[in-house]
Amino acid sequence: MAKKKKYYVVWNGHQPGVYEAWPDCQMQVQNFPAAKYKSFSSYQEAHSAYQDSFGKHIGTSTRSSGSKSPTPKRTLDELKALGVDMTAICVDAACSGNPGVLEYQGVTMTGEMLFHKGPFPEGTVNIGEFLAIVSALAMLNAKGDQKRRIYSDSRTGMAWARKKATKTALVRTASNSPLLDSMEKAVQWLKDNPCSNPITKWETEKWGEIPADFGRK
Repeated sequence: MAKKKKYYVVWNGHQPGVYEAWPDCQMQVQNFPAAKYKSFSSYQEAHSAYQDSFGKHIGTSTRSSGSKSPTPKRTLDELKALGVDMTAICVDAACSGNPGVLEYQGVTMTGEMLFHKGPFPEGTVNIGEFLAIVSALAMLNAKGDQKRRIYSDSRTGMAWARKKATKTALVRTASNSPLLDSMEKAVQWLKDNPCSNPITKWETEKWGEIPADFGRK
């Protein structure tokens, strides 16, 4: 069965626009911090979305009446007052689809970029969250910093890092093979490099979105 064609909108990238092939879109978002893009099933839908702000398509989350309360927005002073470790590193991942185009990154509490990886053409958010945690651990390990805290909002990513083992249903393909190789190397790195940095769950319902969030809810 032929794979359905997709169209890609790039709002923030090297050259914003509507693209008819993933490689063309990838060129615009590769190594572009906080790139904003999304795939659509028709050109008309993609063209219409491009005329809007990206927030209408990837920056907001809709909630029906009776659902849980909206995620709060906190200032740095409020987070500090709530007991958040302001020296910590925050990590997060974003995946357009499952599987889909994947990115992950690490930032300081003030939003300063520490690392950004991707986009990878085929991955899952759990893999990205796990790799983000290991990337932060490796960065701190290289600096000899075994005390700095890492915040993640992914229970799965944290569990994989704690167990030094992953469990994904993603089937290896030519597209995702480099990513899966990175995941296997990350597991081995954890086994070879014991780390004592605390990895703490980011409490989104109390503290708002994690500073490393890509804003694509």
